[in-house]
Amino acid sequence: MKRTLLRLTAAFALAAGFAAPASADTLQMIRDRGKIICGTSPGVAGFSTQDANGRWQGFDIDICRALAAVIFNDTEKAGFVSLTSKDRLIALQAGEIDVLPRTTTWTLSRNAGQGVTFTTVNYYDGQGFMVSRKLGVSSAAQLGGASVCVAQGTTSELNLADYFRKLGVKYEAAAFGTSEEALKAYESGRCDAYTTDISALSAVRMKLQDLDDHVILPEVVSKEPLGPWVRTGDETWFNLVRWTVLALINAEELGITKANVQEMLKSSNPEVKRFLGLDGKMGEAMGVTNDWVVRIISAVGNYGESFERHLGKSSRLQLARGPNELWSKGGIQYSPPFR
Repeated sequence: MKRTLLRLTAAFALAAGFAAPASADTLQMIRDRGKIICGTSPGVAGFSTQDANGRWQGFDIDICRALAAVIFNDTEKAGFVSLTSKDRLIALQAGEIDVLPRTTTWTLSRNAGQGVTFTTVNYYDGQGFMVSRKLGVSSAAQLGGASVCVAQGTTSELNLADYFRKLGVKYEAAAFGTSEEALKAYESGRCDAYTTDISALSAVRMKLQDLDDHVILPEVVSKEPLGPWVRTGDETWFNLVRWTVLALINAEELGITKANVQEMLKSSNPEVKRFLGLDGKMGEAMGVTNDWVVRIISAVGNYGESFERHLGKSSRLQLARGPNELWSKGGIQYSPPFR
């Protein structure tokens, strides 16, 4: 009953445009509780899934475990709440979770007046379309008159309408309560196409019985910057979540890995020493220990290691880094200076 009331209150605030303030000290609340609670998707391969033992793993899960390492020096002090697209931001605003490191696009309407704030981008994505090979189309521009399955409460709904409006052709949108329902409808033949972020399309395609019979079309029809969200009103917590993600990226830039982080503590490089907490008190300034970055990298590795493990060539998804490559290697992933 308490959870229902929280969600109803938060839903009213979101609809009315009111921004509910965060707890005055989210970090202390997490410490008092003894664990961090993170919102996650019901299951998107590479980003957040449960293994045979029920343990959560994935690219987004690594962010939560990195935060648990920062706060408790223990990645297992991370709890996860599975949330649908419709419920995810409401659950965050209602205080059911501390952070939402779930595939959720940064948009102006979400960031303004809804009581939630985007921290930083951990994955640059874009929306695409998947169709059956039997449909005989090679471009999304050929989908005029088609029916398209899509999940409610997502940016995909609006992007879908915008795309066909710009083309000037008609289509039929079949919106479902969850991504899983939309996918099942597509697989059953209810729709000609299924649309969502391309990373998610790559993941759900593996769930289909005859995955080779389905193709992801080449068009990328939107910008989908994804990353963790927090409640508005707690700048200390906002900064800690943001800079935890940026620490993963900066570690890759500096060549600091899970395997060599302890050896890198001996480095004479002033940038490395400052980053790892040997010089200065950046950790204390954010309410954590000065070795917080060492804890992160020791727990989950750097950004590139996490990407490769869950999304890259070492994973089932086999996704290319693309724009998620470091800026120094042709991508757009970039960390501000740690100084």
